[in-house]
Amino acid sequence: MFSILLPTWNNLELLKLCVRSIRENSGFTHQIIVHVNDGSDGSLEWVRAQQLDHTHSPQNVGICLAVNEAAMLARHDYILYLNDDMYCCPGWDTALAERLKKLDTDQFMLSGTMIEPVDTGNPCVIVKAYGRNPSDFEEGRLLSDLPDHHKPDWYGATWPPTLVHRKWWFRVGGYSSEFSPGMSSDNDFSMKLWRAGCRIFIGAGDSLVYHFQSKSTGKVKKNDGGKQFLHKWGIRQSVFDRYYLRRGQPAGSVRLPEPEDSFSYRWQVVRSSLKRRLG
Repeated sequence: MFSILLPTWNNLELLKLCVRSIRENSGFTHQIIVHVNDGSDGSLEWVRAQQLDHTHSPQNVGICLAVNEAAMLARHDYILYLNDDMYCCPGWDTALAERLKKLDTDQFMLSGTMIEPVDTGNPCVIVKAYGRNPSDFEEGRLLSDLPDHHKPDWYGATWPPTLVHRKWWFRVGGYSSEFSPGMSSDNDFSMKLWRAGCRIFIGAGDSLVYHFQSKSTGKVKKNDGGKQFLHKWGIRQSVFDRYYLRRGQPAGSVRLPEPEDSFSYRWQVVRSSLKRRLG
């Protein structure tokens, strides 16, 4: 069904839990492709023992190169990018498959809905704590609570788990390596799809994954993704999220409208231009 791109960087216990959740909680059989960064914690040997499709780099090359390498092994029409610090809940993939059936195009980005233990103000997630690490993960309580977690479909799909057609993954060039190790690379990929004509960026409210939050990004020196996005596209990332993707708003129709030509929008574009000129 899906070719799942799963980059990992010395997070063996998280990787084991993530792969187990895919195998046990999926309604379909998927191709799992792991990119192992470094792997000195035994993750490379484990992936080989599990006979998983994989790529490997001796050092951490970041998200962008990792997912692009893994994508070269994709066998299915649909490519899904998933983080290793995610646990896929029962029904996560069937919910996405149901959305696919209703589309009349292969130009889209669909996303699952994350359940996170810490409230970051993200309107697209469900906040509920079931642990911060595999060692204290309350899997049984999460599974029993799933019927209580309801969220309408939302606009603004960008973060993993994200699902696109392989044709469009390769047509826009996958993830941009200049954003390595990965800050704002999700938004950049969404903008590349938008510029290619994509107007479907839907988060499925009943495709649920538990996200342990920032288990790899906290270990790297971060690139200034916001500044890179501004200089590449000419608008701030927040403008793209608010006026183009309409991040967090209930998904009324399948396709997003063009940005509304309002005073607020035009003012934010002017501000973006000034900030870009000032460096």
